[in-house]
Parts: sequence; C-alpha cells; structure tokens
Amino acid sequence: MSKRTTPSRQRAPKPGKGAKPNVQGMMAQVQQMQQEMAAAQEQLAQETVSASAGGGMVTVQVTGDLRVTSVKIDPEAVDPQDVEMLADMVLAAVNEGLRAAQELAASRMGGATEGLDLGGLGGLGLPGL
Repeated sequence: MSKRTTPSRQRAPKPGKGAKPNVQGMMAQVQQMQQEMAAAQEQLAQETVSASAGGGMVTVQVTGDLRVTSVKIDPEAVDPQDVEMLADMVLAAVNEGLRAAQELAASRMGGATEGLDLGGLGGLGLPGL
C-alpha cells in the first residue's frame, strides 16, 4: 500500500501579512500627486486672501504661498500718542491673513492627494497625505 500525497497548496498572502506592494502603481500615484501638488502650488501663488483688524483700520493681503503683498492703514488709525496700538493691529491683521492663507493652501493641497491609495505612505505625517 502506498500513501497518497497531495501537492501542497500555497495560499496568497493576506493584505498586510507579507503581501508585496505594487511598487510601480505606487510610484505612478506619487508622480501624479507631485504633478497635482505642483499645479496647486502655482495656483496658490496667484490667489489672495484679505484680513483686517481694528474694525477695518488695518487691512492686509496675503497670497496662497504666504507672501504679504499689501498692508493698508486707515489714517484715522495713526495716533502718535498710541503707536503701540497701531503695531498691535498690524500684527493681528498679518497673523489673521497668514492663517487664512494657510487654510486656503491646506484645502487646495489636500485635494491633490484625494483618492490616491498611497498604502503606508499616508501615515508619514507629510502635508496632504
């Protein structure tokens, strides 16, 4: 009597358990993301947000790439006896403008990576991933 042996079957590895990632697919996605991010950055440089402080006494404009392009001060805000208040209003307006520009950038750049399956890359803490 001879024993019957059956050929051993190899099971496909479960995702995350030794499965090899599709490196070519990931690289294509990364290249696509880079192109979309570059286009979004170019667009951001052309977009402007405005912010004001002191009830509109100080107004600033900031581009999406975080350049302050304009500071306007209402002449009524200029009090030689209280220059510190004017400085505080300028600082508040600039900070609000930068915050608004960063929010704009985050919304635009987040869209550049939307729908991409980046596997484990999404957890690296990189902006937009």
